[in-house]
Amino acid sequence: MDKQMSNRTKLGLIIVTLVAVAVIAAFWALVLRQQHFPGFGQSRIPPTRPVRGDFEFFYLANTIISTINIALLVILTVIYTSIYLKTKSNFTLGLIIFALVFVVENLTSSPFIASIYGFRAYGLGPFEFLPGLFELIALSVLLYLSIKY
Repeated sequence: MDKQMSNRTKLGLIIVTLVAVAVIAAFWALVLRQQHFPGFGQSRIPPTRPVRGDFEFFYLANTIISTINIALLVILTVIYTSIYLKTKSNFTLGLIIFALVFVVENLTSSPFIASIYGFRAYGLGPFEFLPGLFELIALSVLLYLSIKY
C-alpha cells in the first residue's frame, strides 16, 4: 500500500511540475512576443505575400510543447540515473545517454533559442509543432512506464 501511495505521490508531483512548466512557458512566450523580441513574434524579413494556414498559435504551441518535452526529459534522466545507481545496468546507462541527447536536441531546437539569435519560422503551419507533439506522447509513455516499474 505504501508503494502505491508513493507512486501516486510521484505521479501527482510530476503532473503538477509539468503544468507549472507549461504555464511558465506560455507566460514567457507571451512576454517575449509583447516585447517585440527580435525574431519572436515578428519576422525580420516578412514574406512577400500572406502565408496560408500560418497562425501564431502554432508557434506558441510549439514553444509550450518544446519546454514540456525538456522538462520530461530532465525528469526521465533523474529517474534513469537513480535506477542506474541501484542496478548498474548498461541498458539503463543507455537510457540516460538517450535522454541527455534528446535534452540537447530539444534545447537547440527550442523556439526560445532560435528567437535569441533572430531566427523565426514562418509558413510551416501545424507542421511547426506536430513533431514536438509526437515526441511529447512518446516521452509521456516512457515516463509512465518508468514510474510504473
